[in-house]
Amino acid sequence: MCSHDALQFRAQRAGLCLLALGIVLAGNVGSMSALSAGEPRPETATADGQHATFVREFSGPDDVLKGLPPIVDRSMDILFGHADAKPAGEKMSRPYSVATDSAHRIYVTDPSQGLVHIFDFEKNKYSFLGGAGSRLRTPVGLAIDEDDNLYVTDSVLGLILVFESSGKFLKYLGKVGGDEPYFASPSGIAIDGETHHIYVCDPPRHMVVLLDKQGHILGHFGKRRGGKEPGEFRSPTRIAISGSDVFVLDSGNSRLQVLDLDGNYRREIRLPELSVETGIAIDAQKRIYVGNLTLDAIDVFSYEGQFLYRFGSLGKDPGKFDRPCGIWIDSRSAIYVTDMRNERVEMFQLVGGGKS
Repeated sequence: MCSHDALQFRAQRAGLCLLALGIVLAGNVGSMSALSAGEPRPETATADGQHATFVREFSGPDDVLKGLPPIVDRSMDILFGHADAKPAGEKMSRPYSVATDSAHRIYVTDPSQGLVHIFDFEKNKYSFLGGAGSRLRTPVGLAIDEDDNLYVTDSVLGLILVFESSGKFLKYLGKVGGDEPYFASPSGIAIDGETHHIYVCDPPRHMVVLLDKQGHILGHFGKRRGGKEPGEFRSPTRIAISGSDVFVLDSGNSRLQVLDLDGNYRREIRLPELSVETGIAIDAQKRIYVGNLTLDAIDVFSYEGQFLYRFGSLGKDPGKFDRPCGIWIDSRSAIYVTDMRNERVEMFQLVGGGKS
């Protein structure tokens, strides 16, 4: 895993300095994993008791250490010297997809930089995968399995790259006939926790491809030239799994199709003006979250497809967006949204509405 060693050392010495000085500043330390009390936390939407509340935004390594008590920061410089300057390119440029693992590390693809940014607010560390000389070219989609292995779709290579949680490269998936990639340009990816099957959107081929954990092709949904009938696609771009449901954003047909795990059509939800960048996520109550790139907001639907509410609007302030793309909801009902043109990720917390 490529990382900025000086930055990680700076984060680690914060813990050493806390121990050495015996500082107990619970309020300030808590601000490392949330906004400080003085920063705005606007409630962005409500419906039937549920609302999403803005928590934080982050865009690069500096944000991992944001909120460090000034006395600790100064003490680190006295004891250890000033941290080295950070190299260019670590701040996010065009964040696309986002996901979290069981340790609550946050992974963000940045195709324009060829990087996957990794933010660990639990341990105050930042690192990244990719960069000069790495295997990654244009990382787009993300998925994480039960062992916290990371699966990254690379739209230029036409492959899926698999990494251990430590960042060690494991293997490529999607090669057939030697080095020939099976995919034209893989995008969205999801893993079923029960079968461990991998579902991958391949927009140029208008298909969703099904693989096993070893990368063997088990089948595909849709047809090569695309179509508009149930179970057919035109540029499927994003995918999410909840229980026995597979949700596929059928961007070219302006709809969200719901399939079973074998690819059989169940139903669809019509959605206006979908883009290839539009993101989706499903919460624990099977509410559906879809990026609205026309209004720069997140639209929330019931499982049946009824519109419930919307949060966000165009802007740079906390809780606002400028092209919200990837969406992820973690086990603690936190929502992460890649705010592409604002070059950041925004985090919200779901409250009320029977969330779990």
